[in-house]
Amino acid sequence: MTILIENIKKLVLTEEKPCKFVSGKAMSELNNIDDAWLLIRNGKIADFGSMNNMEKTNLLFKTEEVKVIDASGKLVFPSFVDSHTHLVYPASREIEYVDKIKGLSYEEIAKKGGGILNTARKMKEIPEEELYKQAMQRLDEIIAYGTGAVEIKSGYGLSTESELKMLRVIKRLKQDSPLTIRANFLGAHAVPAAYKGRQTEYVDKVINEMLPQVAEEGLADFVDVFCDKGFFTVEDTERILEAGQKYGLRGKIHANELDYSGGIQVGVKYNALSVDHLEYTGDAEIKVLKNSETMPTILPGAAFFLGMVYAPARKMIDAGLPVAMASDFNPGSAPSGNMQFILSMASIAYRLLPEEALYATTLNTAYAMGVSDKLGSITRGKIANVFITKKIPGIEFMPYAFGSNKVETVILNGEIVKRELC
Repeated sequence: MTILIENIKKLVLTEEKPCKFVSGKAMSELNNIDDAWLLIRNGKIADFGSMNNMEKTNLLFKTEEVKVIDASGKLVFPSFVDSHTHLVYPASREIEYVDKIKGLSYEEIAKKGGGILNTARKMKEIPEEELYKQAMQRLDEIIAYGTGAVEIKSGYGLSTESELKMLRVIKRLKQDSPLTIRANFLGAHAVPAAYKGRQTEYVDKVINEMLPQVAEEGLADFVDVFCDKGFFTVEDTERILEAGQKYGLRGKIHANELDYSGGIQVGVKYNALSVDHLEYTGDAEIKVLKNSETMPTILPGAAFFLGMVYAPARKMIDAGLPVAMASDFNPGSAPSGNMQFILSMASIAYRLLPEEALYATTLNTAYAMGVSDKLGSITRGKIANVFITKKIPGIEFMPYAFGSNKVETVILNGEIVKRELC
């Protein structure tokens, strides 16, 4: 299909020379085109420019059928990229939320048998087909809010059988959904109750039993570890990342959500693609991240839902770091995959300019899931994952109007995708 979107009020985040990610002060410098057009052909972004010079492209349209969309008064953005989710799960955990309201901490709920271990028990019981259907419904919902790519982690299995079940579901979602999807093996999400007091033995199981089967079936693009207080140690994390490298799986780390855990340092040491959460990030962590190839990724939804301290995003950007922001969509600590809300949180809670927030939820998150060469900006040759807004005043309205869906039309892989909110 060939699509021409014309009379665009503003075409947002255009790149003539593509870059992998944007850091520091450059995050506030967004390239846009007013009164623009965008040409999509064969699933890719073919060309774009100002309506003033669209005459020179007329020859491109004479010999082909073109669907023309009038975007007068509307903005066109690259689709959001959500580089951190756990959206394949068997059931919600709203009952635990009452414990949160009563003041119980994340660790206290986990000690009561709630949290990740609660979901792991239900994961064992749910049929694979039902798990797939529920996850597909969630994918439809995030598409409607403007997400075009998503990373999905395992980690609610905590047994070889259940972890493989989750990853096989993610593989099916990759095949059946128009979203660009990456799979992340997170066998080290928590220590199962059966291994209490025998954490090293469970790490052995992840390395010697789970990883080989995951690799043999080609079920994961990355390997992840929850390196934090009360979960896995730096030493555990090093062992798992080293094992993952042997199978060609690059690391991504849950780090410093609950304390200064050393997770950021070990992530950089092993060239992790991203370190995620980062509520506890100080000068030492910022220093080690600088000039690394590891993307600092903040998860505003989890910090908001759990009432935690917010990661120092403003300080990180001012120090010259790039920052990405993702949803952490999961049943226990961030039960929402709405990246428009994450965009708003970036400005409301973390004091990012709208331009910085957009980079954090598009190009930089694309880098954090290894797809910034294909997605995250309006660039010739990239996959045509874009959305057209309703009529809105400007870019600033996107984070400002945090309670409404501003997306009117979604285009994924160059095709118009019609999705209704569930």
